[in-house]
Amino acid sequence: MPKARKPKSGTLSAPAPGLPPRLQVAALCWRRSRRKGLRVLLITSRDTGRWVIPKGWPMKNRSDADAAAREAWEEAGLRGTVAERSVGLYTYPKQLGPRRAVPVAVRVFPLEVREMVRQYPETGQRRVRWFGRDAAARRVAEPELKAIIRGFDPFPPADGVAAADGDA
Repeated sequence: MPKARKPKSGTLSAPAPGLPPRLQVAALCWRRSRRKGLRVLLITSRDTGRWVIPKGWPMKNRSDADAAAREAWEEAGLRGTVAERSVGLYTYPKQLGPRRAVPVAVRVFPLEVREMVRQYPETGQRRVRWFGRDAAARRVAEPELKAIIRGFDPFPPADGVAAADGDA
């Protein structure tokens, strides 16, 4: 029997039509820098090396927000304060094999980073990097995630006046 060929890195097959999306949870990890303003953390995926945010499957006995915070710890060594309210949803095709993908809807929870450690469960398996909001949005592939990142403001003005933000 011939061996199945591996898809080229970065090649994604379309999800099977008609499948309902599965749910994942993700952490939009952020911090304020005195010099650079709002910063967003991205990590690379283990399979294709694409820039993504920490995400994973919901966990038993944990809220979705707490599961997202756990993913940030396991995948990037981050600890902080996670918001219980999601800031949005994005979709992508999750590869389950060379020719099999399922649709996934990802709920995104902001996590204000208070601590970043050097040793964590997935140390060495991914690249981890801080970006300005616009730069982070340019690096992710999913259009809905780009919009979530670009529109994210942890401190919206109370009076409806837009604040200037030069974090590109």
